[in-house]
Formats: sequence, C-alpha cells, structure tokens
Amino acid sequence: MLSNYSPESTAECEVAAPGEVLRVRQEELTSVLHLVSGRVQLGILEDGQLRHQLGVVEGPFWLDGASAMLGLPCPVDMVTETRVQLRRQSLDDFLRSVEALPKPAQVLLHDMAIGYRQQTELAVSRLAQDAEARCAQWLLSHAQHDSNGALSVTLSQRKRLIAAQLGIAPETFSRVLRNLREHGLIMGSGNVLKLPEPGALQMVAGGG
Repeated sequence: MLSNYSPESTAECEVAAPGEVLRVRQEELTSVLHLVSGRVQLGILEDGQLRHQLGVVEGPFWLDGASAMLGLPCPVDMVTETRVQLRRQSLDDFLRSVEALPKPAQVLLHDMAIGYRQQTELAVSRLAQDAEARCAQWLLSHAQHDSNGALSVTLSQRKRLIAAQLGIAPETFSRVLRNLREHGLIMGSGNVLKLPEPGALQMVAGGG
C-alpha cells in the first residue's frame, strides 16, 4: 500500500537485521513503518518462528499503511528477511499527509486499503481453518467407542508431541481445542476428550 508515497527524505533511517520482528499481529499502531530497502516477510509467528508465510514485500513499501488508514491493528506478523532500512512516521503525521492529498486520491487509497485488508484477513482466516481441520481429522482418526457407544479420544501423548505431528505450534493446538470445546464439538478435560457431535466435527475436518 502507498508504495509511491514516502516520508520526508530527511527523516532518520532505522536499520534492522535479518530475523527481527517489526510488527506483531493485533498490535495497535502508534506509528507507521515505511520500508526503504530490503525484504520483509508477512505471516504468522508460532513459537518465535514464522511458520505460516503469507507473502514477502520489498522496499520501498508502506508496511502498515492500509491498517493505519482504516484505524485497525496490524493483521499479520512482520519479520525481516534481509537487512532492511526503515523510516518511522507517527500515526498522526501519516494521517495528516493522506488528508492533504486530493479527495479523489484519498478515496482511491481508502478503497485499496479496504481491499488489501480484506485479502489479508481472509488469508489469515484460512490458515486458522486449516489448523482446525487438521486437529478435527486427528481427533476423529483416534476416536474410539466407549461402553455406551459414545466416541472419545484418549490423549496418550503430550500435547506438544501431538501438535508436532500435526505440523502446528502447541499454542495453536491448545487454541483449536479450546475453540472446539466452546462450540460443543469436544467435551471433558484432562487426557480424555469426548466427541458428542462427530458429524459436526467431520464437517470441520473436511473444511466445511
């Protein structure tokens, strides 16, 4: 977003080494970062690693211009792929600069910001759905009928090991289990999980 618009060239440049986290998901913005040079990865951090990459941008580029224009938090984690140079502008100064543009340009940039934001949120949502689908598939494949004919799963391994099998972070596995429990698709605590709605869980497993 706003790749052809940059802060005053007199603004001091910051330098970041490869692997540095520039933005954290859902971080409230008080400044806006303009990538002068270098590459930055966009995605989702898990266990300190960018396990889900949604894209790479190269300077010059406004890293969070769309979110700033819409008054929303950052939708993704941003990690430097190479050594980068950045300029930081206060949110108020950035918004004043946008408001100084001709009205048609403001409308165009606002529409582009909405489209960019919607695409990013959709990509993040699909990643979350993918994790839920994998967890649901694992639960169904390990489910057994008890004496009453109900389905249940015994977690015979530590959650960290199960998460590794699924290719997700332990925090993601715990979050998905919590979401499934809140929706009534699993019940119980400890090492035994009951599956009261296997049909609904099957829909989650199929991405439905």
